[in-house]
Amino acid sequence: MAWELLFFLLALGAVSVGCLLPAAWLPPLPNDKLLHFLAYGGLTLLAGRVASGWGELLYWVAGLAVAGWAIELLQNLVPGRSFSWRDLGANVAGIAVAAGVILLIQAI
Repeated sequence: MAWELLFFLLALGAVSVGCLLPAAWLPPLPNDKLLHFLAYGGLTLLAGRVASGWGELLYWVAGLAVAGWAIELLQNLVPGRSFSWRDLGANVAGIAVAAGVILLIQAI
């Protein structure tokens, strides 16, 4: 489980840095919302590997949702970036879909 936690933390750091880069540093993005959805869905799948059960996964899911909200708030401090409800919605949608996938896999 140690390598899963390390991989999750590295991925969380990469997503956080990517979300907090100044707008001028970013390449043109084809679909920003899809990237948010995939990033937070991927983080949730990684959290599912770390969590010891569905009950513990709920804490990870809540933590990821709070982290996504906090990162969106912090974007107000980054040049060319701002809080976006749509980005936050894409984050939460990715988390929810991935958590649903984990639940389905565990039920099989």
